[in-house]
Amino acid sequence: MRILSTFVALALSASAALAGDLGPLPAGTPAGVKQAQAGDNTILLSVLAAGAVGFIGFVLSNGGHTTLTPPVQPTTVTTG
Repeated sequence: MRILSTFVALALSASAALAGDLGPLPAGTPAGVKQAQAGDNTILLSVLAAGAVGFIGFVLSNGGHTTLTPPVQPTTVTTG
């Protein structure tokens, strides 16, 4: 649970940090759609890949920690 909350905290802090101090959009120009479409997404893909690898590693590391119930031993009852 701690790891999940850490990832959520990092995601929230990164989104605020990446927003930056952008001013208002200039009048009469597109809102950066072509620039966004042509932009390099290497950083985003790297972060997503690292998150996926971390998540898979976390799931695999917890895979062997299951608690099994002890087997029931049959008992014999003799009456005299």
